[in-house]
Amino acid sequence: MAVIGWAMTMAAAAILGAGVPVEAPGPNGPLAGTLLGEGAGRPVVLIVPGSGPTDRDGDNPMGIRAAPYRLLAEGLAAEGVASVRIDKRGMFGSAAAIPNPNAVTMADYARDIHAWARTIRARTGVPCVWVLGHSEGGLAALVAAQDPADLCGLILVSTAGRPLGQVLREQIAANPVNAPLLPALDAALALAAAGRTIDPATLPAPLASLFPAKLVTYWRSVLSYDPATLIAGWRGPTLILQGTRDIQVSVADSARLAAANRRAAYRLVAGANHVLKPVGSDDRAANIATYGDPALPLAPGFVAPIVALVKG
Repeated sequence: MAVIGWAMTMAAAAILGAGVPVEAPGPNGPLAGTLLGEGAGRPVVLIVPGSGPTDRDGDNPMGIRAAPYRLLAEGLAAEGVASVRIDKRGMFGSAAAIPNPNAVTMADYARDIHAWARTIRARTGVPCVWVLGHSEGGLAALVAAQDPADLCGLILVSTAGRPLGQVLREQIAANPVNAPLLPALDAALALAAAGRTIDPATLPAPLASLFPAKLVTYWRSVLSYDPATLIAGWRGPTLILQGTRDIQVSVADSARLAAANRRAAYRLVAGANHVLKPVGSDDRAANIATYGDPALPLAPGFVAPIVALVKG
């Protein structure tokens, strides 16, 4: 994909509709992203996607079409803040970066964050880049921040405050029907944390798809981190944003992050769910329905705190 110059005017970018294609160096090929809202002196926010095959807009082929990252980028641009939203290595526009998108670690994603930060700095002249990580992208941001070079600060949106194994177990245990699965889940998590391949035939059907052999490297990596420990060692500016109707990452998770780093600004977004959309009740079906609705605006309360931080 050809890279369109970063000096393109905002008027020309608007003609493209969704922003300007940009690239950063990847291991075997380029990492791809979209720049929106560029302008002299404007801060730049790098938007890092969550888990699985989630693209630069925040969508994935498993039914999520809410476009939260695109809407967030548009909201920031309207307030004079530029953003680069990206495809993860091995996926979508970044498919050429590595041959196997499943053979990744959190350290790999952290390296990509730094590659993007260096590229953005070189091409825009900003002194540093703000890193916004959503969900698992927040963990990648925290891992990247262990090396603070090129990073202005962190914006952690719907980011778990506990090791992923604990979060996954809680999500599955939330449905009483899943109680018989928990012993097998605990055993599988222990094997995955040790980097051992799990025979799917030994797992109940609902769990087998979670632990395929192709993800053994990923699981060993992601299960090894405690986000609260990582954020405790970070000294830069930090904003934690959490929706109160998020059914994937709890308010307790965000509170654990905030407790681990008292310097962080902490904001709850009333009624917002995991894809940053407003939900009017605790009805689970209504919550999930928003995951497929790109026309539904973001919940109020996400854009303004980010703008205040990066412009402050």
